[in-house]
Amino acid sequence: MSQVIIEKLNKLSKSKFRSSFHLKTKEIEYIDKLGLEEIKKQAYEIINKRLKPEIIENDGKQTPMKNHPVFIGQHATATCCRGCLYKWHHIKKNKELTEHEIDFITSLIIEWIRREYERNKMS
Repeated sequence: MSQVIIEKLNKLSKSKFRSSFHLKTKEIEYIDKLGLEEIKKQAYEIINKRLKPEIIENDGKQTPMKNHPVFIGQHATATCCRGCLYKWHHIKKNKELTEHEIDFITSLIIEWIRREYERNKMS
């Protein structure tokens, strides 16, 4: 895992709003059932569909707040909409995301999910 991911997660953990998101039993069971590699594949699909396009009609409202570990991870990591991507990660709006940006976003979300999953399993 890169130092950039670690630093971003540390910064996000200091936000009262971002740090209020946690995986619940339902999401932990979903990860248990599918495995983290499958969740990562789903994260790529979600990011490509909901965040990659240059113009997003419902930007700011396209990411549900529950029902999938990636959605919760997106809110926790400020990767839920192009506005949050710009504010927290300086990824400009109104341009298609690059593969590098998609990889960064997915890696950030998956690392947050991995940490939440392990924290849940330990408690």
